[in-house]
Amino acid sequence: MDILLLAASFAIILAGSELFTNGIEWFGHKLELSEGAIGSVLAAVGTALPETMIPLIAIVFGGGVAASEVGVGAILGAPFMLATLAMFVTGAAALLMRRRRVNGATLAVDTGVIGHDMAYFAVAYALAIGAAFLPVGLEWPRRLVSVGLLGIYGYYVLGHLRDEAAEHKGLEPLRFHRLDRRAPQHPEPPRLFIVSVQVAFALICIIAGAWGFVHAVEDLAASLGLNGTLLALVVAPIATELPEKLNSVLWVRKGKDTLALGNITGAMVFQSAIPTSIGLVFAPALWTVVGSGVAFSSAVITFASSAAIVLPMLLRKRLGAKPLLVGGAFYVAYLLVVISALARPGG
Repeated sequence: MDILLLAASFAIILAGSELFTNGIEWFGHKLELSEGAIGSVLAAVGTALPETMIPLIAIVFGGGVAASEVGVGAILGAPFMLATLAMFVTGAAALLMRRRRVNGATLAVDTGVIGHDMAYFAVAYALAIGAAFLPVGLEWPRRLVSVGLLGIYGYYVLGHLRDEAAEHKGLEPLRFHRLDRRAPQHPEPPRLFIVSVQVAFALICIIAGAWGFVHAVEDLAASLGLNGTLLALVVAPIATELPEKLNSVLWVRKGKDTLALGNITGAMVFQSAIPTSIGLVFAPALWTVVGSGVAFSSAVITFASSAAIVLPMLLRKRLGAKPLLVGGAFYVAYLLVVISALARPGG
């Protein structure tokens, strides 16, 4: 039964992601937004919703220390997965599809957009992790940091929205266009209303699919006897990050590399600011490295993987698919850290 739920949930996420990438491109086109704004803001926020719901529900509505600990683990797990596994999947997809891509194994990304995103991520996440080193019990500075993070994200979004709109090439027909009887059919552009309906429906599919996938993974892990901590830190976040991974693969297949990478880097900025603010405000006592060294060590891996990918890109002014594969190595390294910690007595 768990396998069937897993397969059905994956199919729903895949269908939702396909509808979302198609709809969000049209949404950005109708609003005359740049590729950076579409990928790094609209797509990133939309597909970040499933993993954002976990800490929100666990910390704000869950009640109790155990639920809040799960929430904090989910907050830390999201940027880590994006900087490692999501980057690896995107690079692997570009390599596997290189023969059918115009640019082959080279990702035709706007390095300025990606560098801009990662600079904001580095600042925001450094502030958030720095707050974990404050003395235990000192809550008001943590809440002050959360205000700063919200301000940083707001300024980041404003910057993308101010970017000059680019020409949107290769727009495929809106999937829901035929459902709009009041509008002329393709190649005439769809109305904003039906575009919004498709995007909203796609998000519902993505959230529902991710919810089902997480529950299927949890049940399957329990039946296999997997450690709960391992599940919370490593296994479950894979499911909640599926939308970003699938969206990026779909855009890589179409040669829309700035959208593909921007979807990941924009989600990293969002995750470093919004969910961390939730943790800092509603669970400040748990946002500390004291007693949570393994969980917070994921931040070190996140920064290392990001630097290994982004710094060479900025120096060379281009990005190949192979450098993204380093994210997989960092993911495996952290997996070994978690397993070794759990293997210790009392782990």
